[in-house]
Amino acid sequence: MSAIVFSLATGAAMASSAKGTSALDDPQKMSPFFTDAGMKTMRSGDEFKKAWLAMTEEDRTSIKKDCGDDTIAKQHDDFCKMTKQLGGAN
Repeated sequence: MSAIVFSLATGAAMASSAKGTSALDDPQKMSPFFTDAGMKTMRSGDEFKKAWLAMTEEDRTSIKKDCGDDTIAKQHDDFCKMTKQLGGAN
């Protein structure tokens, strides 16, 4: 029974990483940076900075790490550019 549970847990973890999920795909973390529910329109520079500074250091570190990944950064190009302007470049 424990082998089945382990197999299911491992498979779910692998599927999650295969999809390329990241902190940048978490609507709860990302919504403060956007003006709309669909997260298509980013906030202005000052509003973006305020949202960035309101995050925990752990969340900012996670996002900076994700923006350092070329594949993820391409999917979130404008957002990652803004974080790098705020000193978030790795």
